[in-house]
Amino acid sequence: MPRPDGEYSGLRFLPVVHQGNQNSSPEEAEAIGKLVAEILGSGTTWVDRHGVEQPVSLEDILIIAPYNAQVFDLKDKIPGGRIGTVDKFQGQEAPIVIYSMTTSTHADAPRGMNFLYSLNRLNVATSRARALSVLVCSPALFEPECKTPEQMRMANAFCRYLELASTL
Repeated sequence: MPRPDGEYSGLRFLPVVHQGNQNSSPEEAEAIGKLVAEILGSGTTWVDRHGVEQPVSLEDILIIAPYNAQVFDLKDKIPGGRIGTVDKFQGQEAPIVIYSMTTSTHADAPRGMNFLYSLNRLNVATSRARALSVLVCSPALFEPECKTPEQMRMANAFCRYLELASTL
């Protein structure tokens, strides 16, 4: 639902340009490490479902990646962070969720486009957020070469996220 100014308050996009990355992206890991440090160092607060405002801590940030190699890179950058694949966090929530897409282009996806653009994975990753969802990825992922109507539906969901999100 949009705010009165027309913005969708809880969706953000952090573009990270990179090439040739498949199941890990040092560029995204670096950008996410900086983003987390900025959030934690800025005195950012959030309001829980009981109306209590509290500072954001590392425990309040969930970081999700589609591939274990990226999870390991992120854990190196953000020790003690809640970091894992979509499957690990099924059913869990956090005030802030950061989703690292990792792969540079749809053609670089090691498990194919259907895995990378999975509607279920996008839904689980973004619906874990109580207040803020940040999609971190290469802008090239918004230019897939779809070959089937199903691939078009999956890519469309990501493109719709981009339309509704504010860019960081």
